[in-house]
Amino acid sequence: MKIYTLEREQWIPRPLPVVFEFFSHAENLESITPAWLHFKIRTATPIAMHPGTLIDYTIRLGGIPLRWRTCITQWEPERRFVDEQQRGPYALWEHTHTFEACGEGVLMTDRVRYALPFGPLGRAVHAVALRSALGAIFDHRFRRIRELLEEHRSDPALQIRSLGSPGS
Repeated sequence: MKIYTLEREQWIPRPLPVVFEFFSHAENLESITPAWLHFKIRTATPIAMHPGTLIDYTIRLGGIPLRWRTCITQWEPERRFVDEQQRGPYALWEHTHTFEACGEGVLMTDRVRYALPFGPLGRAVHAVALRSALGAIFDHRFRRIRELLEEHRSDPALQIRSLGSPGS
């Protein structure tokens, strides 16, 4: 099985507790995921995050609906957390989110280790389409995180978990 790694860093000009609070709410994932994935959380919200938390989603890839389940395997508030796929489109999906206070903000790092099923066919799909699609997804996340966390920067009373909610 060929394992790939995607890594992205983003500096966010907000205090560490505020940034981690945003990512502590699984519901915010919908607000930073591209619309073309038709991403929906299926687990009842709010979701209490801790090791062992299971979260069910659906996405659409190429018009095909797919179920996806992740498990929070590590949870270290204001430092990092890891979600791992238990069921879904990948042979392996391990997403580590780290948060480090840096100047007057936070350096957030996403590191995803992933592998595709189907051996040589999976490697071909990765080379032709998936590598660039994942890049586009994380580019979108970068822009949305910047918009959501920076545009509300001057409002200290803002409820971060509601940033991505309609009507907020």
